[in-house]
Amino acid sequence: MHFVIISASPRARAKSNTEKILRRFLEGFEGAGGTAEVWYLAERGQWPKAREAFEQNEHILFALPLFVENIPGVMLEFLEGLPPKREPGTKVAFLLQGGFPEASQLRCGERYLKSLPARFGCECAGILIKGDMFGVRLMGDKLGEKMTEPFVEAGRLFVGTGGFPQDAARAFAGPEYMPQAEIKRFHRLGRHLQKFFMGQVAKKLGCKGKLDAQPYLSEVGSVKEGGSRDGTQQ
Repeated sequence: MHFVIISASPRARAKSNTEKILRRFLEGFEGAGGTAEVWYLAERGQWPKAREAFEQNEHILFALPLFVENIPGVMLEFLEGLPPKREPGTKVAFLLQGGFPEASQLRCGERYLKSLPARFGCECAGILIKGDMFGVRLMGDKLGEKMTEPFVEAGRLFVGTGGFPQDAARAFAGPEYMPQAEIKRFHRLGRHLQKFFMGQVAKKLGCKGKLDAQPYLSEVGSVKEGGSRDGTQQ
């Protein structure tokens, strides 16, 4: 089975969690006998060929991140330029990943994606969602590979079914909501470790200030009191 895979991450490949996840997915997919061509929407020069591949093939997979319930703008812009399919039969699947650990946080994006294929005269072949993927690129190769290991098996399953069966996709997504006991543990200890971890990440990205800094707090307070920065009333 041959698939056209379109990566809708707006980030360059070297800085993309979607790319690392997709590589692992392809490990299982190609290992099970599937073949694929991959196009990257972050690289504008590939758009003409990606459009052509979408129009000429019947098996499509979009891989994308979810940024706080928002589908990447680069994907929406690409879709706006696609004409509806003239012949029925094309199936479109989605691989959606995000940073939130609870599957419930990705359901809004899942529902939106489910409605998209019909707009182009296509069928939806399923949606695979997975949260808690924020640290894939930042955790180093060894831990990153461990985090993405489930996608290898997902790639194998994809070849056998031509999509993501609903039952398998729901099991893959993980917990819909985190258990209360785990939430309590996080509040006692995990949030402090996370704050430290995020601080180290911020330093690597060039951030020199504190993550909890509130430089505009005094300005917000003055506006609420009816004043402005120059002391005049509004």
